[in-house]
Amino acid sequence: MLFVVAFLPARITTGCPSWAAIFPIRGSQFSVCFTARGSCTMRERSNLAMLSWTGTVRQNMRSSVKNQILAQISPPELAALGEFLEPVVLRERMVLQETKRPLDHIYFVESGLVSLRIVAAGSILETAVIGHRGAVGASLLFGGHLSTHQSVVLFPGRAHKIRVGDLRRMMRDFPDIREHLCQYVRALNLHSAQTGLCGVRHDREKRLACWLCLSSDAVDAFVLPVTHDYLSSVLALRRAGVTETLIRFEEQGLIRKMRGVLQIDDRMRLEQKACSCYKLISGAYASSDPGASQHESMG
Repeated sequence: MLFVVAFLPARITTGCPSWAAIFPIRGSQFSVCFTARGSCTMRERSNLAMLSWTGTVRQNMRSSVKNQILAQISPPELAALGEFLEPVVLRERMVLQETKRPLDHIYFVESGLVSLRIVAAGSILETAVIGHRGAVGASLLFGGHLSTHQSVVLFPGRAHKIRVGDLRRMMRDFPDIREHLCQYVRALNLHSAQTGLCGVRHDREKRLACWLCLSSDAVDAFVLPVTHDYLSSVLALRRAGVTETLIRFEEQGLIRKMRGVLQIDDRMRLEQKACSCYKLISGAYASSDPGASQHESMG
């Protein structure tokens, strides 16, 4: 583990007492801890921390973060936010958000996949999937106190959680954090709305191809631990129809089915099979990440 320790002189410009900033950096997990004699605002602390950071340290800090929203935040704001982030393991079928209940934490997903769904009368309808590009519960930051959706871990992974109250205070102190979250929520809302439209307008083959492509994007991988039963349930399709379509995809060399796992072999052709919803949804997420958009335009 690498610790970056910065001891800053007393009352530099801001009048804040001397304090030490300790930044542990390890793989995909990080935390930022401040110790201070006296009081100063989160913005003052982050500004002081910025004075001690070298370009190398900033790069190490940012490279340790895999969540797209956190990765877009500037180093001093990420340092201030890191004071409240807690690493958490996402286990399969773990419920992060329940319908008609207040949300205690927001989860910035680092790896794995979370299913955002509506549950009614014993039936399930998935409206979106959330991976390393997003945050579970972010929509509630911009209105409402009770969740209308259930969020369940589909593929295990890791995340950073933060109390809703702490994140709201950070959003007030740092407008850029609010803006990045707002951009993501707009993309997520479009995803959910487009999924509803897709369910009534597009055929089984297009919908399955769209789901596979979106899930692959969300986890940044071509191997998806998903079953026919699950796809049938969340897409409201007959299991026999799902199996028939996946067999056809396999015969065409698009995917490979194994027990409990589906591997995408020809992503480009699978994307061509997907309905227009895929490009609309993936485009919305890309526009919320300027770095990704720039990379795609250069590729």
